[in-house]
Amino acid sequence: MRVSSKKLRNSAQGQDCTVCMPGTCNHNPETTVLAHLPCGQKGMGMKGFDTVAVYACSACHDVIDGRAAGEVDWSDMPRAIAETHESLILSGILTVKGAA
Repeated sequence: MRVSSKKLRNSAQGQDCTVCMPGTCNHNPETTVLAHLPCGQKGMGMKGFDTVAVYACSACHDVIDGRAAGEVDWSDMPRAIAETHESLILSGILTVKGAA
């Protein structure tokens, strides 16, 4: 089962980049997209789950996807995922059954 949501993907529009790679990030919310992170469900022509994604500006997204040179600090991605999920939860787009 693949988790795919147009609402999740569209939610990135106008958001701050949660990745913020030093020396790479353009800090421009107008370029932010929901960038899928590498996981078992990702491959050539195949995106991972929309829940395994972060808000990324175009510059950070290009590095994550390998279209641009740069170093991804993968140990920082849980923070970026948490910030993205927090934004999605606060906006009511992502909900957790039974959460208070």
